[in-house]
Amino acid sequence: MRLADVLWFASYSLKGNPTRTLLMILAMSIGVAAVVVLTGLGEGARRYVINQFSSLGSNLVIVLPGRTETAGIGPGMLLGQIPRELSLDDAQALLRSRAILRIAPLTIGSSQISYQARNREAVVLGSTADLLEVRHMSVGQGQFLPANEVHASVAVCVLGATIRRELFGQQPAIGAWVKLGDRRFRVIGVMASQGESMGFNTDDLVIIPVASAHMLFNTSGLFRILVEAKSRDALAHAQQDAEQILFQRHNGEKDVTVITQDAVLATFDRILHALTLAVGGIASISLAVAGILIMNVMLIAVAQRVKEIGLLKALGATALQIRNLFFAEAILLSGIGSLTGLILGEAGVQLIAQLYPALPVYAPGWAVLAALSTSLITGILFSVWPARRAARLDPVMALAGR
Repeated sequence: MRLADVLWFASYSLKGNPTRTLLMILAMSIGVAAVVVLTGLGEGARRYVINQFSSLGSNLVIVLPGRTETAGIGPGMLLGQIPRELSLDDAQALLRSRAILRIAPLTIGSSQISYQARNREAVVLGSTADLLEVRHMSVGQGQFLPANEVHASVAVCVLGATIRRELFGQQPAIGAWVKLGDRRFRVIGVMASQGESMGFNTDDLVIIPVASAHMLFNTSGLFRILVEAKSRDALAHAQQDAEQILFQRHNGEKDVTVITQDAVLATFDRILHALTLAVGGIASISLAVAGILIMNVMLIAVAQRVKEIGLLKALGATALQIRNLFFAEAILLSGIGSLTGLILGEAGVQLIAQLYPALPVYAPGWAVLAALSTSLITGILFSVWPARRAARLDPVMALAGR
């Protein structure tokens, strides 16, 4: 029996029971589509996090107050101790390292900003002129913070695009005076619209000199210190120098956490890649369910086609040829179901991408190949028992319908 005959016979058998065939194809296609969509979401989440961290800047080292251990908390926190604050002098001391190009100390808080009769709550970020280069930000109008001495308190501010639009509308903002809390600041610049970064909308920011932020919030500590290494090769050296400098300044205590951007990225990449594999594995369970459905339906088909199988054997068909006929049906069912599921899955991925453009949803090639191969293998494996049962039928008994 030629291959063309086997395929024709299998396709004719499937056409003879359209409802049964449609249900089996639907079951297989849902499994493949689920794998494609869920792995696409997992890969999209991984790419989103990587893009967000990359937008923070390049060659970054981040210094945080407090010693963060593996458990995510400092041991002193269990005793009610407050982590030692980072100071502006600590930040300035980091520039002694030859591996460090520039630093941007950060102080953050919330305050009401008002102009004439308009006011709203805003996130206020205190930093220095180097923040523009460290964070790869851009100014849309005017200028950024002046390059003054870090301890100098200057009553100037740079507005985010949304803040500027809500307070000033069509009026010019540069040169105007706004009120932050109980202090007045002159607007010297407006940031270019940049949207969200790490879940933080930079268009809603008001940026002022770090010393002015300390006076506004009556504090002296820093929230973070962003450190830019001179090159990617200098990242490890910059991290070691930052740890050593602060260790010496804090009387031999390891009370700060210094992490590199690459280390954070690698950690998130591993976690989200594992998550993608997990959701793909969960979705692939539906392929096993579809395979069991194919086996059950084909077992019923064997019972219904006993006379047909007996006639084939009486005409000289061998047990191998009978098995091949059932295998061909399973391959056709799995193949059509897989391709249908792939089309549905890609359509689902594109729909999600349209609804949530910020999420770079993408079904990785390995997931698509795994879904297709798993569906084909599942269909074939679960057809072995029905095929062997059909091949073992006695031709005489089969023709008698027993």
